[in-house]
Amino acid sequence: MRVVLAGGGTAGHIEPALALADALRALDPGIGITCMGTERGLETRLVPARGYELELVPAVPLPRAITPQLLTMPGRLAGAVNAAAAVLDRVGADILVGFGGYVATPAYLAAKRRGLPIIVHEANPRPGLANRLGAKLTEHVFTGHPECALAKAEYIGTPLRREIVALDRFSMGDRARSWFGLQTHRPTLLVFGGSQGARSINQAALGAAHSLRSAGVQVLHVIGPKNVVEQEPPPGDPQYVLLPYVDRMDLAYAAADLALCRSGALTCAELTAVGLPAAYVPLPHGNGEQRLNAERIASGAGGLLVDDADLSSDWIIQNVLPILRDPERVAAMSEAAAKLGRKDADKTLARKVLEIAR
Repeated sequence: MRVVLAGGGTAGHIEPALALADALRALDPGIGITCMGTERGLETRLVPARGYELELVPAVPLPRAITPQLLTMPGRLAGAVNAAAAVLDRVGADILVGFGGYVATPAYLAAKRRGLPIIVHEANPRPGLANRLGAKLTEHVFTGHPECALAKAEYIGTPLRREIVALDRFSMGDRARSWFGLQTHRPTLLVFGGSQGARSINQAALGAAHSLRSAGVQVLHVIGPKNVVEQEPPPGDPQYVLLPYVDRMDLAYAAADLALCRSGALTCAELTAVGLPAAYVPLPHGNGEQRLNAERIASGAGGLLVDDADLSSDWIIQNVLPILRDPERVAAMSEAAAKLGRKDADKTLARKVLEIAR
C-alpha cells in the first residue's frame, strides 16, 4: 500500500502528518509513505530529517480577497494540480491524507481527479481554505478540535509524536532539568513562541526575569532561531537559560512546571497531552483560531489566557509567578490540562487510513 500525506508550511501541518506516518509504519512496516510539500515550508527540513520521502509541488496560496493575484491563480493552480497528480501516479498512491497548507489544495484536486480516496485532518477550530475545499470532496473528515466548523467531521484529536505522548513529565523532570543546566528542585517556567519564536513573549519574559529569579523561579526560554535579544539576563542563580532553538521539546516539557507560549493547535495538543499547564498568548493575526484553542483550555482550568496586547512583564509577575509559587495549584492545573488532551490520535487516524484504503 502507498499513502501520500499532503501538509506543509508550518510545523502545525507537518508534525501531525509525520506522526501519522510513524503510526502507519508501526502498524504496517512494509507500507509506502510519501510526503507532498512545497519548497517554501519547513517540510524541506523536517520530512527528510524523519526519514521520509518528500515530493515538492508548486505553492499556490489562495487569496482571501479579490486582488490582481487572483487573475493568475487558475493557471498556477492547474499547474500545481498537474504536478500533484504526477506525484500520485509516480508513487502509485492508494490514498491521500491532507493536513492543510499550500500543498493541500492541489493535492486534494489531483486525488479527486485520479479517483483516490481522500482523508482530511483539520487541527484548528476554524478550518483553512484548503481543508474546507478538501472536506467537500470526501466523506472522511477528522478534526483535532471538538468544535471544528466542518460538516460530517469526527473529532479524534491531533496526531502527535510518540516521544511526546509517551512522556512521563514527573519521572523525567530531574533528568530534563539537568539536561538544560537547570537545578532539579526549583519551580521552572518554560517560555517559547512556536517554531520561529514570538517577539512580544520574548520581551515580556525577559523584562520579568529579575522578579522571577528573585522569587526563586528558574526559566528555560526558547527565543526562536531568527530572534535576538538586546540584553541577556546576567549569570546567576536561579538560572535563566536562553536558547535559540530546542529539538527535544519533550525534555523541555518535562523540565517545566508551567509554560508561557502561543496557542497554535499543535502547541495546545502537545501541552494537554503531557498535562503541562500554560499561560497562552494567542497570535493576534489570522482568523482567531489560536484564541479559540486557548479558550477551551482556560475554561477547563488547564491554563490562563492573555491577549498579546495585554501581555507585559507586570502581567507575568502578577499572574504567572503566583502559580509557580503554589505547587498545589500547579498540580491542579496539570490535572485539568491532561483531561483535555488526546494521546491516541495518531493510532486512530492510522487505523482509519488502512481501513479506508482497503
